[in-house]
Amino acid sequence: MTNQNKNTVLVVGFIIVLTVCYQLAISNTIVLKKQYNELKQQELLFKNAPKQLSLLKQKQNHYNRLLKKYQLDGSSLQNNLLKTINTYSNTHDIKVVAFLEPHNTLKEDIIIKTYQFTLEGNYNGILKLIHKLEQDTKFGEIKSLHFKKEKNYRTGKYYLQAKILLKSFG
Repeated sequence: MTNQNKNTVLVVGFIIVLTVCYQLAISNTIVLKKQYNELKQQELLFKNAPKQLSLLKQKQNHYNRLLKKYQLDGSSLQNNLLKTINTYSNTHDIKVVAFLEPHNTLKEDIIIKTYQFTLEGNYNGILKLIHKLEQDTKFGEIKSLHFKKEKNYRTGKYYLQAKILLKSFG
């Protein structure tokens, strides 16, 4: 065997030994290192889990308080709006004459609902209800408020009616 043949066999043998070593040892080490890193990340997540759970409970309590504050329970916005108007009108001598179905409009992938209702009563009571709807309950914004003085011809008395359009998103 010549030196050139020995060098060729040595190089080929070295390449075969490297390939076998990689197959048997190095590839397993790389896989185990990846698993180790994944387990370390999961360990960090589990260490932070109680803290995250505490933060999530605090957020849930905060959002529940907001829902109660703005009188939004699990039912629909229309039901909550009507409930708020009725409870206020019962205590402040205002009548709900009409409450129509909401008008839905789709604008830039946002559903806009417009509620139309008519109230009858004194001026200050109606204005206080409007303020409550817009500021305290956050149902939406008042787009139109139209007062009209009308006469009941049977009794000969005048009364005040207000037609209201309330715009809400969602």
